[in-house]
Amino acid sequence: MVLFAIQFLLGAFILYVPWGQKLLRGFSDAVSNVINYGNDGTSFLFGGLVSGKMFEVFGGGGFIFAFRVLPTLIFFSALISVLYYLGVMQWVIRILGGGLQKALGTSRAESMSAAANIFVGQTEAPLVVRPFVPKMTQSELFAVMCGGLASIAGGVLAGYASMGVKIEYLVAASFMAAPGGLLFAKLIMPETEKPQEGEEIAIDGGDDKPANVIDAAAGGASAGLQLALNVGAMLIAFIGLIALINGMLGGIGGWFGMPELKLEMLLGWAFAPLAFLIGVPWNEATVAGEFIGLKTVANEFVAYSQFAPYLTEAAPVVLSEKTKAIISFALCGFANLSSIAILLGGLGSLAPKRRGDIARMGIKAVIAGTLSNLMAATIAGFFLSF
Repeated sequence: MVLFAIQFLLGAFILYVPWGQKLLRGFSDAVSNVINYGNDGTSFLFGGLVSGKMFEVFGGGGFIFAFRVLPTLIFFSALISVLYYLGVMQWVIRILGGGLQKALGTSRAESMSAAANIFVGQTEAPLVVRPFVPKMTQSELFAVMCGGLASIAGGVLAGYASMGVKIEYLVAASFMAAPGGLLFAKLIMPETEKPQEGEEIAIDGGDDKPANVIDAAAGGASAGLQLALNVGAMLIAFIGLIALINGMLGGIGGWFGMPELKLEMLLGWAFAPLAFLIGVPWNEATVAGEFIGLKTVANEFVAYSQFAPYLTEAAPVVLSEKTKAIISFALCGFANLSSIAILLGGLGSLAPKRRGDIARMGIKAVIAGTLSNLMAATIAGFFLSF
């Protein structure tokens, strides 16, 4: 109950209380300004391909994903690497993690990892508790997995913002993911063992310490480039495969008088009741269900890329602001089936002997992360209704 209360009160504070709204808006504006600074590098490299004139000539086709979104991942990765080198990230994570530990009664290791997940991804966050991972209890390890799947990384947050998703929603969802991930982790797998305590956790950004701030920026940019290439390749593959499936479904549907049958329609029908339960009006639930389903069976980047056109004036279907907010929160997490492999590779490398545990708990962690995202979306829809 304490974990739910923390997530609910945090949502109330930043989405409903005027002072909290101002704080969220100020933080979001700061993130937006940082993204704009990064756009200077993109403009230098691609010139007119990322200028406003592209929209004047091509309309909506002037938004080239590879030039407008992927470079943002590179810039943010470099920035986070610099912040780690300067010790800023460690200081923030230590404060937030300590606060979570005292407020929630969770162990220091899982609290620190949950705090780190607000800013970095599911493979980077466990690095802050790396010495503890091999000897973590089952519940602690599961909490670390759930925290990673319930949240997103700072770099991809900037990428989603570049697609048109409101930064306020992304920032709020990221902070609400910390208690939310711990909540469902402990509901599904309560602590039955004694966690390690008493040893100070030394927070770092990885194995190799950069020589200086320039080396940190360069290393972060290289890691960001790899992330951008992976995201680009993933989108090409998944969207192409979805088109292939849609072609097959359309052919099969044509035999029964439904040539317009698509995967998105099937997902929309399947997930519409769930969308309705988290606060989406029934007349918009099928559309919302499409994106929630895509996020679950593919990943959140594919879902956000399909959701982005609905945030423009030329949207194929006009959605209410409440529905847009709920969808934005519901998609804001790495909880999908493909993330299990990422956890096995990233978290498993820190504790090779625990790979079996990670694999066994993978599906449960995806469920917990998804429930955390849906809970955050429900809370957001509740407070944004007033």
